[in-house]
Order: sequence, then C-alpha cells, then structure tokens
Amino acid sequence: MQVKHNLEEIREKVKLACEKADRSVEDITIIAVTKYVTIERAKEALEAGVTNLGENREEGLLAKREVLMDEPVWHFIGSLQTRKVKSIIDHVDYIHSLDRFSLAKEINKRAVKKIKCFVQVNVSQEESKHGIAVEDTIDFIKSLEVLPNIEIVGLMTMAPFTDEEELLRNCFRNLKKLQTEVQKLALSNAPCQELSMGMSNDYSIAIEEGATMIRIGTALVGSEK
Repeated sequence: MQVKHNLEEIREKVKLACEKADRSVEDITIIAVTKYVTIERAKEALEAGVTNLGENREEGLLAKREVLMDEPVWHFIGSLQTRKVKSIIDHVDYIHSLDRFSLAKEINKRAVKKIKCFVQVNVSQEESKHGIAVEDTIDFIKSLEVLPNIEIVGLMTMAPFTDEEELLRNCFRNLKKLQTEVQKLALSNAPCQELSMGMSNDYSIAIEEGATMIRIGTALVGSEK
C-alpha cells in the first residue's frame, strides 16, 4: 500500500523534527488532506493508521463522510462560504478557516454544540490568501466572546509556497508568537492550544517552530484528480 509507505516516511520525518525541537511526537496530529483523491484512497489512509481527514470543499466532505461516517476525525480546512455552513456544521469536528465575524455568527447560529475553530491568519500578507491580519487577530478573537458556540482552539496559517527556509520559519514563528500572546490573555472562549500549520513541502519546519497539526496531502495520499 503506497499510502502506508508514505505515512511511515512522514512519521519518521515528524520524529526527526520533534527530536530537533525537543518535542514529543505525541504533540503532533497528522491530518490527511484528501480533497484531490477518491473515497477509496481516503479509506486506504485510514487503513494505514491515519485518524484525521481534511477536506476543503463541502461536496468532498459530505461524499466521503457518507461512506466513512464517524471513523475519522473530520477537519474542514478550506475557505468556508457562509451559505454552506448549514450543510457541513453537523459533519465536522474542526473548522480551520474562521476568518470573519459573519462566518462566526453563522457557525454559532447553526451549531447545536460548541464548535472547535481555528482562526486563519494571513501571516505572509499575500493578497491571494484568506485570513485575518496579524495585528487584527486578537481583537477579532475578543469579538467572538459573545458567540457561545465558538471555541477558538488555535490559529491556522498557510505559508508562502517557497523553498526559502527562512521565509517559512519566519511565517511559522510569527504565528507561534501570536498564539502565545492570545494564550496570555486567558480568554474563556479561546484556549488557543493548537497551531495548524505546515503542509507537504514544509511540515518539518512547521513542527520545529511549534505546529501541533500538520495538513499533508500529496506527500501522503497523492493526487488522483
């Protein structure tokens, strides 16, 4: 099984990154991003030992969840349109892309329980990326205190797609710094213990800089579409 082989390689790299940063591998959650693969490939990932799946589109999430049900922990990792909250809200365990108050209001309105959300932060300041500006993040999180069904479990970012290690490190380091600032506030709605950062090309660096959840697509499950 190719996915099993890929997972073994990724776990070894995770272990090395943790050793380098004096961290425990138990601190790291590997999310298999299955948005470009079939339900069969997602099943293969679960059989290989993956326990967390990530989808970035409503249709892909619902199609896979209909077959796989509650077997994995489900993460919605893509930009979420407000009008689509209703259809996915009962089918996800985490939302990684909270980036505006109108979306938070809709999640709060539709949820029947507290929803674990990551605030997406545009650390790299790229116009092509979604997310709150670093300087606006704390005020945004404070504004969510009036929404009882929103729990900010962490921060998420997408680093620039580059091989320049220092650029990547600065991006991840700045998100870690921001997380520390949020935690110091001890907000009741924002324990902010997680950092969702790092993908197929940069997850080792992300782990060294504090990531707790890494989102791995191509390097783990490949691409079929």
